[in-house]
Amino acid sequence: MPLHLTNRRQFITQLGAAVALANIETAAAEVDADLIAILNDTHIGAQHPAGASIPTNLRNTIEWLLALPKRPAAVIINGDLALKDGQRGDYEHFARLITPLRDAGVPLHLTMGNHDDRAVFYDVLKTEKPESPAVESKHVGVVQLPGMNLFLLDSLKATMVTQGLIGDMQMAWLTKLLDQHADKPALLFAHHNPRLGGDPLHFPGGLEDSEPLWKAIAARKHVKAYIHGHIHHRDFYEHEGVHILNTPATSYVADKKTSTTGWTMLRLTADGAEVTTHTHQGDHAWNGAKVRLKWRV
Repeated sequence: MPLHLTNRRQFITQLGAAVALANIETAAAEVDADLIAILNDTHIGAQHPAGASIPTNLRNTIEWLLALPKRPAAVIINGDLALKDGQRGDYEHFARLITPLRDAGVPLHLTMGNHDDRAVFYDVLKTEKPESPAVESKHVGVVQLPGMNLFLLDSLKATMVTQGLIGDMQMAWLTKLLDQHADKPALLFAHHNPRLGGDPLHFPGGLEDSEPLWKAIAARKHVKAYIHGHIHHRDFYEHEGVHILNTPATSYVADKKTSTTGWTMLRLTADGAEVTTHTHQGDHAWNGAKVRLKWRV
């Protein structure tokens, strides 16, 4: 993943690489070091009908982000980038849609979901493939910001398999990096929901190794939140002191009666974070809704 220009000294770890120090000067726009944008479930296909909402939603979200007076310090698209099973054309279309972010120098980080194909993803978005993977057959990384560390996990077990898996190797990598970077609040990102601390209706399709993961992160008090997509809904839970954020899909919803599409902005505060939901449906109850999270101590 290429380095992205920012306006301040930042610590950035490339996806799939060791922690590296990047001291780079300003791009055109000022950056808010305490603000990150969270998207997920973009489900971009090689082709969509004219006027289809799926690519339009992503395009409009990116335009909104680029119009901010201060850009977010990181934009994370948290899995299910591709429409169904990770076809080459899906990622080619996705790459075109995210080009404005890349051209503007906005730091963009991508994770894998169950509708993605890691090999095809790397073949199309070649700069995402690390020369030396931190975890074999996984797309992982750490983004170090002045006030928080973002740990990007790969929960893709296999393409078109609904359940997710962290796995022993990734778990070992995560715990090692968490212990090395315990100086700031840690936020974990993975596509799949945990099978605990949420709505049991969705547990069967979540992480198969949720319990060992939670045992590891609950014991590390600097881990404050686990952020996922996959469900195409919006929820806030907490389990053993760790906040669980289920963020809305950019593409489509499972239940139109209760959900809508959108994206999430997270701002770090003195003792937690303020999470704001934005929706493509302007009059939806979620639009502009804020949730204040207080970190455990």
